[in-house]
Amino acid sequence: MARTALRFIAPVIISLLMTTSALAQGLLRDAEIEATLRRWTDPILVAADLQPGDVQMFLINDPSLNAFVAGGQRIHLHSGLIIAADTPEQVLGVIAHETGHIDAGHTVTRQAAAGAAGRVSLVSIGLGVLAIAAGEGQAGAALIAGSQQFGAVTFFKHTRAEEATADQLAVKYLSKIGISPIGLSEFFEKYAYQEALSEARRYEYFRSHPLSRDRIRSLRQVSEETGLLETQVDDQTQHEFDMMRAKLIGFLDTPNKVYVTYPRTDTSVPARYARAISAYRHSDINVALDEIDSLIADDPENPFFYELKGDILFNSGRSEESVPAYEAALTYLDHPLLKISLARSLTARDAEGDLSAAEEALRDALIAEPDNAFAWRQLASTLDKLGRRPEAELATAEAAYNIGDFQRANIFAGRALRELEPRTTLSIRARDILAITDPRLEENRGRYRR
Repeated sequence: MARTALRFIAPVIISLLMTTSALAQGLLRDAEIEATLRRWTDPILVAADLQPGDVQMFLINDPSLNAFVAGGQRIHLHSGLIIAADTPEQVLGVIAHETGHIDAGHTVTRQAAAGAAGRVSLVSIGLGVLAIAAGEGQAGAALIAGSQQFGAVTFFKHTRAEEATADQLAVKYLSKIGISPIGLSEFFEKYAYQEALSEARRYEYFRSHPLSRDRIRSLRQVSEETGLLETQVDDQTQHEFDMMRAKLIGFLDTPNKVYVTYPRTDTSVPARYARAISAYRHSDINVALDEIDSLIADDPENPFFYELKGDILFNSGRSEESVPAYEAALTYLDHPLLKISLARSLTARDAEGDLSAAEEALRDALIAEPDNAFAWRQLASTLDKLGRRPEAELATAEAAYNIGDFQRANIFAGRALRELEPRTTLSIRARDILAITDPRLEENRGRYRR
């Protein structure tokens, strides 16, 4: 009976958790923030004897404090962690700590720990269901409610030693590249009081990275031994941190919060940047353009100011005016996201030569980011306007495939294959997608809607 209950409950719970996670979180793509995080992270990876090209970084749109490694060598940072940080050293410390988990192979050992925790949780849920079935509703509900806690205790028992190891490695990497490791201990000390709060109120980061006074004390001691505690980051790193926080606050917080953080009396570049972004996000276009034009006047070689101006113009229905802004951005930085934005504006403007230029920009972007579904969708739109319907259908299949929509990918790859010239590169790719997304394959079961 218990086994039957567990077989029924396990997929339900897992499905619920996956759905909740997908709805609550989404990846943030931003050329400026990505460039900053790569410039900060790559030296840390080299210090850890890792290949920077093998480690991916993702920024997640989530206000909670969290950072983690998942899916192999993939570092994930929540936007809330960057906003909550007081100094660039704190963010650098967290990145170095997560790098320590990769270097020490903790992604493998944590999978085993998570499996053990999951078994404990499911047993508790199963016992709760049986108790309810036996008429003990209150006891059963308590067992189910406590299942997550029981699993967490098992998980943390496996991971506390790993956290201490990652702390030590973080200090090693940072000292190796001349960065003060004080940021990590400051970050932990700032939120150490969370240990005293109930589990429901604690930040996610400190549920997966449990703190203790001994851990913080040990971290500070080893940090002091480096002799780098008073070392300050260079002006560029400080400026990048200030701009990164300003951008996230401008995009993600309400106008009231933006103006509390960056009042009109604050005429610094990050403050004006945050106010320009906030005005744009809340459709105050004239204010947004005035702010960004003043920033461009002060720093006419900043590609991200031109990018923001292009975004403001495009999304307010002025696609023709947005083209020069994106072109100016690309003059100072060759980045796939900027090329995708330019192509979008060119396709919307549709003047002579625009569609061909848009296709070229998108294909360049897709060389750098072949799994960028938005770029594939934009390419499909551009090719459709060019009258190349079979290629547009193949691009639509690529977009669907890269977001895991196998059903749509299979349909459009089939349509493309019927019209593409046989034995060409494009028709071979259409056949590949059809084969990968074949609904008869065992691994594709459950991917198709009824």
